[in-house]
Amino acid sequence: MRTSARAAVTTSCDYRPSSDRTVAEDVVPEYLQGLRNRVRDLGLQNVTVTLGEPHDPKLPTGSVDVAILVHMYHEVTQPYGLLYNLIPALKPNARVGIVDGFAPTSEHGTPPSLLRCELAAVGYRRVSFDRLKGSDTYLAIFAPPSVASRTRPEAIVACRAP
Repeated sequence: MRTSARAAVTTSCDYRPSSDRTVAEDVVPEYLQGLRNRVRDLGLQNVTVTLGEPHDPKLPTGSVDVAILVHMYHEVTQPYGLLYNLIPALKPNARVGIVDGFAPTSEHGTPPSLLRCELAAVGYRRVSFDRLKGSDTYLAIFAPPSVASRTRPEAIVACRAP
């Protein structure tokens, strides 16, 4: 299994090493260097740290079973580009999980209606949406469209923040 996550996820979650491959991706080189150091210090042999771009995670085609974006979606400056360019990296039946806060993006959260709108604009289908117990955060899981059925960039209609 290959999991893609923006950098902080790999070592801030209750990460349990396994034989599965994990790719930690971010767009900020300084964050990645800190993550590389942490991965090295923890002895995580199955973690690859890679630099993406704001509009493109630059992951290999057909390499990702699950993409997990934890407390970072609200930081994405080009959500439609990122979501569009993530699709080729996702394997058939892959899922995208997003953990974020019930707050405006200016307060380090993503309103659920905005999240659903942005993913739907690219062609993703919501699978589930659950509030995380004891917090003001949620886990939203989406199924991606196929490469052929994703909404073309010129046809994407931008969503308005609530």
